Amino acid sequence: MKLRWIEPNGVSNHELAELPDLRRRTDGFIWLDIPEWTDEAETVLANEFHFHPIAIAESRNRNHIPRVHVYPHHVFIVVHAPQVGERGHVHYLELDQFVGEDFLVTVHGPLNPKVPLEEALRETNGVAERLEAGRLHPTSPFGLTYSIVSSIARREAEMVAEIAREVGLMEQRVMAEVDGDPQEFLSELFAARHQLLTIKTMATQGSEIYRRAIKLTTFAPPEGHALMKDVLDQYETVAHISDAQLVFLMGVTEFYRARTDTKMTIAAERLAVIAAITLPITSLSSVVGMNVIVNESTRWVPLIILLLIMLIISLVLLRWAHKQGWW
Repeated sequence: MKLRWIEPNGVSNHELAELPDLRRRTDGFIWLDIPEWTDEAETVLANEFHFHPIAIAESRNRNHIPRVHVYPHHVFIVVHAPQVGERGHVHYLELDQFVGEDFLVTVHGPLNPKVPLEEALRETNGVAERLEAGRLHPTSPFGLTYSIVSSIARREAEMVAEIAREVGLMEQRVMAEVDGDPQEFLSELFAARHQLLTIKTMATQGSEIYRRAIKLTTFAPPEGHALMKDVLDQYETVAHISDAQLVFLMGVTEFYRARTDTKMTIAAERLAVIAAITLPITSLSSVVGMNVIVNESTRWVPLIILLLIMLIISLVLLRWAHKQGWW
């Protein structure tokens, strides 16, 4: 756990044992960051901050959707950040926040073993570096959480931009009719669709959570409400951009699938023409062929007549198929 005291002049790091003394100060606010859940973290949240047991339980367990609980003097908010894993799978990186008048407690939710801890700490570590470098000067816990959640929204927007670049390259391949493995290409298209859909879901749910937090959080100063409204706007922007890109991707996918299906239909028609032409010939040869061509002697006149009949049938069927527009 990392305990920081943030004041107008800068930020300072402290030991966890100093938390009770820091809680009594009024010249700044506390930021406690909990990278991984431990029994000690649960004790601190329960005994030092006196958070509600339900909020503590939701910090301990994994949440698959964002959540918000508003209390008289603080608000509990759960948001997610996306992380693309193997084969296009998108991991949900959970961040739980207790935002009060003079403190911010961030708890990083349970992680998939395949996700490095550094990925879950990307936003909080980035904000901490900006604080220590003097490039960020939040005046309240709402300003600090605004910086963290804005970084998450920025990560989502950057992922949408990267997916849009890949979709553009796919669209060029479709329009140029570049040959390749259709199954592999469709897998790429649907993997991009899954990533966009996941980001859109995260952004949409995040916007709904902050919309409710704005309505119910009465203890927040005007600046805090304004910052939460800006976070709401960021989430809505990402959701709308993701949705627009998703529509474009679905158009590219449908065009590719329609063209592939058309090729398969044409191929099936041609195979049907071949079958229709060869079936009478095959039937005729199977019935009389064994009586015309034998090992001891061949009846040349019947054989020539039979071949001419086969040729005439083939030409007639070809002409009929051509009139039908089959080839």
